[in-house]
Amino acid sequence: MRFEKIYVSASGVKFIRRVKGVEVGRAYLYILNNDLHEEPFGFMEDVFVDETLRGSGIGRALVEAVIKEARARGCYKLVATSRAERPRVHALYVALGFKDYGKEFRIDLV
Repeated sequence: MRFEKIYVSASGVKFIRRVKGVEVGRAYLYILNNDLHEEPFGFMEDVFVDETLRGSGIGRALVEAVIKEARARGCYKLVATSRAERPRVHALYVALGFKDYGKEFRIDLV
């Protein structure tokens, strides 16, 4: 079966928190489009805070920055994924207005 391929572009923003020049927190926002909406949607990926600084508010601030940027870019939704064994992260996402929509399916290609 053959398919026509149409290449689409996407953009991204990396948010970084540094302490004394060392990256201690980060989050990525990717801006994507689909045929369901004229507006783009955001995908938040790789939210990370150094273990020694978890609970300090860096993670919340990073996610809030991603939400703000997604709104500023006109996204109609923001999608975030998280591994099942991260209940504190899930609680943070819910507290910031995310809803649990189910499962993530993944295939590792490398």
